Amino acid sequence: MTIKEFRLPDLGEGLTESELVAWHVAVGDLVDLNQTIAEVESAKAVVQLPSPFAGVVTRLVGEPGATMAVGDVIAAFEVTDEVARAAPERTPVLVGYGAPVERTDRPKRRARLAGVSTAEHFEKSVAAERPLSTPPVRRLAHDLGVELEALSGSGEDGMITREDVQAAASATPQVATGQGGETRTPISGVRKRTAEAMVSSAFTAPHVTEFLTVDVTPTMELIATLGGGKDFREHRLTVLTVVAKAVCVAITRTPSLNSRWDEANREIVQFGHLNLGIAVATPRGLLVPNIPNAEALSLVALADAIAALADTARAGRTAPAELAGGTFTITNVGVFGVDAGTPIINPGEAAILATGAIRRTPWEHRGEIALRDVMTLSLSFDHRLVDGEQGSRFLTDVGGILAEPGRVLAMV
Repeated sequence: MTIKEFRLPDLGEGLTESELVAWHVAVGDLVDLNQTIAEVESAKAVVQLPSPFAGVVTRLVGEPGATMAVGDVIAAFEVTDEVARAAPERTPVLVGYGAPVERTDRPKRRARLAGVSTAEHFEKSVAAERPLSTPPVRRLAHDLGVELEALSGSGEDGMITREDVQAAASATPQVATGQGGETRTPISGVRKRTAEAMVSSAFTAPHVTEFLTVDVTPTMELIATLGGGKDFREHRLTVLTVVAKAVCVAITRTPSLNSRWDEANREIVQFGHLNLGIAVATPRGLLVPNIPNAEALSLVALADAIAALADTARAGRTAPAELAGGTFTITNVGVFGVDAGTPIINPGEAAILATGAIRRTPWEHRGEIALRDVMTLSLSFDHRLVDGEQGSRFLTDVGGILAEPGRVLAMV
């Protein structure tokens, strides 16, 4: 028998550390090759770590919430000599990314019997004694300081639920700090990396923000018409879909909005494609997955891509690769009832467009005042890459398409 160590692999995002979210196994467990043994949170996603060996877990390093550096030993396994010889002497390659798996099965626990050899251990196992709960619930319990071992689960087969943990946390006396008490929440994972990126962007790129209020009644009418047709009946056509298409068209006329600043060489790099980022609010924080080569997609394909992107992000299944390489971002603050704002540019991009709430507003229409659907667009851009004329032309192109969708025929 041989002891093999597992080091935290490079998650492929250029990051040097990750936060441990949860262990799926315990010391003494018998695990299979590629079985998920842990979840770690990078700057952008929760990543499942598969076991690079089939064997017995002999050591686990770190508790949930701990920050670990790439290359650090995080686990060790007792494996047969045959497995040891076949295992590559390098950091294992991840076989999958995703959200915490809602598992109700418990890992096989190795029996620790005096005088029994390791080989015999492989033939004997007993049921795990860990509290029956899912990784997200264990993470919540850790964050709230709740001991799962002290709880009785109200879920099916005694499963400890999120509600059980929250109820236990509410029943635990809280230590007040200062007048009236206060709550402190450590910033980690997505929120930590987002904060760092936004501070860096705000103090590195010279931001300029322009606003344009547009009568989007024709766009709303178009959506109603197309949505009832056979081509869009099975697709989620929204205002965001049309905005995304308008951005794709407008950016071909003002390509400086689709570029980045190369600080090392003091050069402007023009992208040859549009990887359209869509900001999505999730329980873990703000994520910005992107749609590669969005400029080549039809309206139907864009509708499907945006819907899939948002659903995947909210479910926590976004892969790190989907969060890298964006070239322009759209953020829809209108879903929160907000009219406008000054969005901060994502690092490595030239601009970001925020779409506000659509409101029925008295508006001049054909020489008279009428109630119209009105929306404000907010465009922030990096003034090193985009000058005022270019930013204004892009914004008015997007607004013009939303105000008169037929205008796109004269723009392509």
